[in-house]
Amino acid sequence: MTDQLPLGPDPRTETLRRLQALLVQRFGRVERAAAEWRRPEWVLVQGVIGARTKSEVSNAATDRLLKRYGSWEGVAKAPLEELQAELATQTYPNIAAERLKASLTALIELRGLVDLSHLAEMETLPAMRWLEQLPGIGRKIAAGVMNASTLDRPAIVLDGHHTRILQRMGLVPPKASTDRAFEVIMPVMPKEWHGADFDEHHLLMKKLGQTTCRPAAPDCAACLALPLCKSGTARVGDR
Repeated sequence: MTDQLPLGPDPRTETLRRLQALLVQRFGRVERAAAEWRRPEWVLVQGVIGARTKSEVSNAATDRLLKRYGSWEGVAKAPLEELQAELATQTYPNIAAERLKASLTALIELRGLVDLSHLAEMETLPAMRWLEQLPGIGRKIAAGVMNASTLDRPAIVLDGHHTRILQRMGLVPPKASTDRAFEVIMPVMPKEWHGADFDEHHLLMKKLGQTTCRPAAPDCAACLALPLCKSGTARVGDR
């Protein structure tokens, strides 16, 4: 019986490096200043209330909640109708308020207060699974808490834009859910990338999805990632 030859590096890793360089060339750098890093609890709240809402709107709503109630425990105790009114700027204010109250209440039951400091002592994936036990917390929000906060972990945040591009490029299965896409893409992310690099990559992919790789009418011929994209090259070639 002969020894098997090593398979070597996954080619998707180099594709991601090349894609990132193209994204930076097209959209510029997105550098995260240390002053903008938020505590994990703030990122959790922003994620819970932010469905289908622009980030800047959700950011303002999160700051507004903390200012009005003084603490996340105060937000948890607020009447549901009051929270719904406070979140009128969100796309789905009633759902956002219900999920926020449920997640904060569950966190208080588990930890005694709204505190995620224990996550700093945990490995990234176990910490994400811990977060996902809270109502309203899925893989995207859990990854966001670990990556886009002071925890600064290399965990990729996958929204609809990002996942769609990965599917079209053939980097994850074509019908992969967010959870499945995360499981597939994380092992091939460039090892030299740090937390801020993951955050920048996600934000640049989001820009690509909003401007070129749109859900219904992708402009493949004009897309910077065309040479790297299986579905894009097939679509352009069929014309």
